[in-house]
Amino acid sequence: MKRVNSTPRPGWQAFAESVGFNFHTFDGEPYWDESAYYQFSLQQIEHDLEQPTEELHQMALDLVADIVTSEQQLQQLAIPEQFWQAVRDSWQNQQPHLYGRMDLSYNGNGPAKLLELNYDTPTSLYETGFFQWVWLEDQLMRGALPQGADQFNSLQDKLQQAFAELNLAQPFYFASVADSTEDRGTVDYLMDIALQAGVNCRYIQLEQLGDIDGQLVDLDGFPIQGLFKLYPWEFMLQEEFASTVISSQTQFIEPLWKCLLSNKGILPMLWQKYQGHPNLLPTFFDDGSTLKHGWVRKPLFSREGANIELVTNSGKLFKQDGPYTDSGYIRQELAPLPKFADSYALIGSWVVGDSAAGICIREDNSLITKDSSRFLPHIILD
Repeated sequence: MKRVNSTPRPGWQAFAESVGFNFHTFDGEPYWDESAYYQFSLQQIEHDLEQPTEELHQMALDLVADIVTSEQQLQQLAIPEQFWQAVRDSWQNQQPHLYGRMDLSYNGNGPAKLLELNYDTPTSLYETGFFQWVWLEDQLMRGALPQGADQFNSLQDKLQQAFAELNLAQPFYFASVADSTEDRGTVDYLMDIALQAGVNCRYIQLEQLGDIDGQLVDLDGFPIQGLFKLYPWEFMLQEEFASTVISSQTQFIEPLWKCLLSNKGILPMLWQKYQGHPNLLPTFFDDGSTLKHGWVRKPLFSREGANIELVTNSGKLFKQDGPYTDSGYIRQELAPLPKFADSYALIGSWVVGDSAAGICIREDNSLITKDSSRFLPHIILD
């Protein structure tokens, strides 16, 4: 694994905007960054990333079966009691799921370490599945990459196959909040893939969801039988229409049981059940009594590095403010992100259905990966 400097393609920004990538730059700072790429060997991809991803995924699914029948664990995850049965039903009725992303600390050697699961509303789909693949093809055609370079990236193909096989209610609605360009771009990308798979798709703003007699409806009052919502379950369950969400005869993607796996509390539960697994880090519900040095403290509910507190083995403190202050915390042994040049690299490893589907890489100038972190492409080269 190494970081290789690269010359950006001329005019890539205009091309990005022409294909719907309108969030390639945030507040004047680059989000998509092709001034460098990461290079892996096939052995690193297959042995150190792909295989552990599928194993960790299966371990997480096995844990869900335990949690839904344990009041203690549901309490530890801060799932509101009035929704326990709905979560349990969604799992026991085998409501299907689409995708997820796990974040890994990996430096090219030894086992990758699981930092967290993003299994409800993971973003960077478009950048991973489409834009970095186009970058690879363009750079190969231009001679800017070694011949034979490949990419660990079957994300788009696997998503299309999943949409074709999920037996979705139709028409199937896709929703995002009105004021997020990034979320709308991600949802549009998923809709396009679903359309190619033969799904009858419609878009609705999350704020436009209505309720008639406990059933979610669209602006015309038609029942919403199927809905992909790029909005976290923990937020949905706090909304005024939360009871409608539960009573509605709507097929949700992701299903309600995914709220268990997007919760940071899943990490100490994984460690408790599979203690010593080479891809797991010692992690505990935080009572301040464990992991005195070299740890990361995370809220049960947080995103984009918000409200993370990190202490290095030497005692240096890093802290990121944010809005997620109303839940419990977990404390995880520190697995420092590897540093390349002046940046720290985080690997996101994708799962579609139950199969590993590719990786994405985010860079930050801090050990805490934030919403301002840059996205860099990768290649496989032996």
